[in-house]
Amino acid sequence: MNGTTVVRKITSLASSSSSTLKQIGNPLWKILSFSPADERVYPLKNISVSLEKGKASFAYGSRFLSRMTLRQTRDFSFEEGRYPQPEVLASSVSLALNEFAAAKAEITLCIPKAWAVFKTAEFPLAVKENLPDVLSYELDRITPFSSENAWYDFRVVGETAEKITLFIVAAKADMINQYREAFMERGLQISRITVNLLCMEALSSYRDGKADSLFLEITKEGYEGALFLQHTVTNTFSGNFQTEDETIQADILMSEMQPLLDALKLSGKPERIQVLFRDRSTSLREILKSRIIHPLTVVNESDPKLKIPGETAHLPYAAVGGVLESLWPKRKNLNLLNKGRHAVQKTPVGLTAILLLCLLALWVLYILAPLQVEEKRIQEIDQQIMQRKEEVRKVEALKKEIENINKEIASIHNFKTGKPMAINILRELTTILPKTAWLTRLRISETKVEMEGYAGSATGILAKLESSPYFTKAEFASPTFRDTRLNADRFNIKMEIEGVQVEPPKPVKEEENEEE
Repeated sequence: MNGTTVVRKITSLASSSSSTLKQIGNPLWKILSFSPADERVYPLKNISVSLEKGKASFAYGSRFLSRMTLRQTRDFSFEEGRYPQPEVLASSVSLALNEFAAAKAEITLCIPKAWAVFKTAEFPLAVKENLPDVLSYELDRITPFSSENAWYDFRVVGETAEKITLFIVAAKADMINQYREAFMERGLQISRITVNLLCMEALSSYRDGKADSLFLEITKEGYEGALFLQHTVTNTFSGNFQTEDETIQADILMSEMQPLLDALKLSGKPERIQVLFRDRSTSLREILKSRIIHPLTVVNESDPKLKIPGETAHLPYAAVGGVLESLWPKRKNLNLLNKGRHAVQKTPVGLTAILLLCLLALWVLYILAPLQVEEKRIQEIDQQIMQRKEEVRKVEALKKEIENINKEIASIHNFKTGKPMAINILRELTTILPKTAWLTRLRISETKVEMEGYAGSATGILAKLESSPYFTKAEFASPTFRDTRLNADRFNIKMEIEGVQVEPPKPVKEEENEEE
């Protein structure tokens, strides 16, 4: 078996082991890190109130273990062509709460599209950490309202290396505050404010699991539509029919929808149309079905995938969407009451505290139960220590002797290996120096060698000394000169001994004698 095969087997084994650990570890980590306050298990009740001209729709639902249930719905009729007065609506909500037995349910107020403004704005990426303050400052530039006179919220819908894109919904505060005050007078608290069109988007996404479509709502008075992309409202249109001819009405609707269908096509999304007919004859419905070539869903005729009490045809769809939007776990919904400030949900500590107390009690029992046994063991160990105390002393004395001997051996070894013997240096010099050279003086210190003498040619001696494993940095200590009488060069050379380890001087300890 060659090395390549072994490496491949090891790599394959490591990869399969890593995959197995991930399969086991990921579910285990989810269980260990699961919070009792998680939206998927935390129970919640909500009643959604949808404001429309001439009526108000109510839908009551609950959530438990991620399962959302629509319990009851109801419509209250008011003066035709006008929105219900705040006091009258608050009274109707109080009546509905008693009828639904939902006294502790949160209240969501769904306002009409005509009261709100939808905008998409871009900001530099540098303001990402301070978006609520930036939006508050820039709101009067983006919308017709100032931050002091509006209820608003936003959602991040896009981000690049330079910019961040926000989807912003704002509504004038004066009209909404009238309803809030009327609710407070009856002891009711509005927890969320949203827009009917956003509720319809939530219902659409819940029904077919897709976030992109064109929505159209048709009533006796007129029509209202929007383009839903990535759970946001990107384009809207609305108007009133000026004619009773349903063929002309169909032409108007097709001309209004075509720019939005083109935008949907350009975004690469499938062209899907959802139509909600309110109090309309079937003839306009059939005309539109015959003209629209894209996939068409009639909301009144489709299954909303909810257990619905009563008839589906008369379902208050906006109110039902408001319930879904409020109860849907992990969905980033907008709440105009937040004014762009999304508080981090705090985990309830009650259950955690109970579990910690139980663990603490078990830990105390675990510590105290074997206490007597451990005390007896300690006593036996103390007795054995006393019996072997003299033996331990002898062993410690032997250890000290061994340590001293080892230190002496180490010192001798260091002396031998750290500094070459003078005899070895003399032997090396004898080998290196040519036969025509002789020394008149030789001095060997711990780190250096100095020598004086004569040679037929002194220049070749340095190269031989440098090539020796014993010497380094060989150089002439003084100029050479030619002795004519001896016919030889007189030289004075100094060099360092290779590999000598010089120990730093040990500090001198001063012993002070104290006189009593």
